[in-house]
Amino acid sequence: MSPALAAAAAGFGTGLSLIVAIGAQNAFVLRQGVRREAVLAVVGICALSDAVLIALGVGGVGALVVAWPGALTVVGWVGGAFLLGYGALAARRVVKPGDGLRAAGDAAGSRRRAVLTCLALTWLNPHVYLDTVFLLGSIAADRGPLRWTFGLGAALASLCWFAVLGFGARLLGRFLARPSAWRVLDGLVAATMITLGVLLLVGG
Repeated sequence: MSPALAAAAAGFGTGLSLIVAIGAQNAFVLRQGVRREAVLAVVGICALSDAVLIALGVGGVGALVVAWPGALTVVGWVGGAFLLGYGALAARRVVKPGDGLRAAGDAAGSRRRAVLTCLALTWLNPHVYLDTVFLLGSIAADRGPLRWTFGLGAALASLCWFAVLGFGARLLGRFLARPSAWRVLDGLVAATMITLGVLLLVGG
């Protein structure tokens, strides 16, 4: 295996190990995928955002951000409050469920809300910066001249994961067409969002 291919493979594996975890962003992508609402836009935002953050980390921006430690604290407070609000909405759907899965995601309002929510879940989560800008950036630095190849592999892992999660979620559509199953998913989303929100606020 050539050094460049090895660096790309290492970046892909490292990126995948950091992305494949139960979190606010993944829970939201899964929900949008099941509902088939603005899936392409959501997957694109998540993958492109990760690519930008990875590029910043590989480029050494992480060292500059460290100079202002209060930045992540502010992001943590805002992100924590947002996650608590989103988690509360999901919990409300558990108490007052709808009619199960609805394939009505092409409305402009739904797409706009999905895009704004996705942007908030991505850019207001300090863990995203820790994983991509700092952690991946520091690992990539050890690759020397091949650090950008490593970063490319990590960005590709993000794209593959979100595409599989978003577009593959529709396979669960028949199962989640039942209101009871949808309540279970919303319950998991609510628990994830509220837990992460509390941790962010307490940690901040």
